[in-house]
Amino acid sequence: MPNDMLRFVDVTQVYPAKREAAHRAEDFREIADRYAMPAAEEQAGRCSQCGVPYCTVHCPLHNHIPDWLRLTAEGRLREAYALSSATSTMPEICGRICPQDRLCEGNCVIEFSGHGAVTIGSVEKFITDTAWEEGWVEPIAVGRPSGRSVAIVGAGPAGLTAAELLRARGHDVHVYDRHDRAGGLLTYGIPGFKLEKPVVMRRVERLAEGGIVFHQGAAIGDGTSLDDLRARHDAVLIATGVYRARALDVAGGDSDGVVEALDYLTASNRKGFGDAVPAFEDGSLDAAGKRVVVVGGGDTAMDCVRTAIRQGAASVACLYRRDRANMPGSAREVGHAEEEGVEFVWLSAPAAFGGEGRVASVGVNRMRLGAPDASGRRAPEPDGSPMEVRDVDMVIKALGFDAEDLPTLFGAPELGVTRWGTLRVDPATMMTSLDGVFAAGDIVRGASLVVWAIRDGRDVAERMDAYLKVLGKQEREAA
Repeated sequence: MPNDMLRFVDVTQVYPAKREAAHRAEDFREIADRYAMPAAEEQAGRCSQCGVPYCTVHCPLHNHIPDWLRLTAEGRLREAYALSSATSTMPEICGRICPQDRLCEGNCVIEFSGHGAVTIGSVEKFITDTAWEEGWVEPIAVGRPSGRSVAIVGAGPAGLTAAELLRARGHDVHVYDRHDRAGGLLTYGIPGFKLEKPVVMRRVERLAEGGIVFHQGAAIGDGTSLDDLRARHDAVLIATGVYRARALDVAGGDSDGVVEALDYLTASNRKGFGDAVPAFEDGSLDAAGKRVVVVGGGDTAMDCVRTAIRQGAASVACLYRRDRANMPGSAREVGHAEEEGVEFVWLSAPAAFGGEGRVASVGVNRMRLGAPDASGRRAPEPDGSPMEVRDVDMVIKALGFDAEDLPTLFGAPELGVTRWGTLRVDPATMMTSLDGVFAAGDIVRGASLVVWAIRDGRDVAERMDAYLKVLGKQEREAA
């Protein structure tokens, strides 16, 4: 074993330094810079190079983590980048927004030994940012033209991953998206303090330079049906994600000032691009000077509370019906939010919103955890104490997302769905009930992580390529 490795005993775990909370809460820049080269090498060298790398096992992409950590420790950064990008189409994005504490780092062997996990995500970010700066990120190596055309509906991480890999196999690829910029939630859902937008846009530009055609502002069902795409292309991939906000069935929930999380985050991100956003400019989706309450406990809720802080809210509180230990969002994000001044009110749920047409207060029930529900989690229930009332000016609902009614939206009633509204696919082929129409990402698995969307995009590209090859063979045999 090289002397560069197995240094976890004498080298302590150090993440890149975060900016002071008071300063970082004034802008939408990422909260930490990346490592300098000596620090990245040193932290990578803490890897134990264990025989069974649980970091790789628990990574949805099964990235070769110990191998590129070793290469980084040895100063062989270009090789480290080549290896990290062999399994991931967006390593610098995963390095920034994956919940490493629940995936690779949370399953690091030296974490179990009490020495603190290797800072895998921060090293991954360092490797790829360096690769971009040094010009090591090469154009897509487009394969020999296949004569086949593919339509991808949705320009989020699943769709973009599939687009890149199908283009590399020589297919013509057209990406259709409802928005005016590609990236999906990477662009409009995730705030800049977690993922600065030039990081996303340079990936999109690379895809366009590789010959992938983007059709922006092209919502399927609004002038173009799924049947139109099927007639135009040899195969179709549906990778729309899930965007229908879950309802909050509380009296007064339709009052002015009660807004959806995605509307709020999209408005903020658009302002970051310099767009005109009337609903922000008239104050509807701007938290400046307001007493803000966010309802929910996932990563979207964390994005909302931290965005409100940066917009200059007078106060920001997060209501979550379970306790801290049962919160679905990243523990790191909760810690960042607390540092920036967010108040967390655990075991609490809104009972009613008060106000004359516009929200002015929220009645809060205190909760307790009762018996486990069907999912195995202890179900929250009111604890019987009197309802508390909080004065508010804005309430942001961040309760998660469900699938839109795609069969109706796409004019394709024969498109099979599950009881949750997600698309039903053959697990072996990833094809829907319609021949030649595939689906991947959140629209199949439900709201999930970006890294899982990338994995699904990688898998479906392989299945679609196999389908197109069979199609070509059948046509040749029939000729």
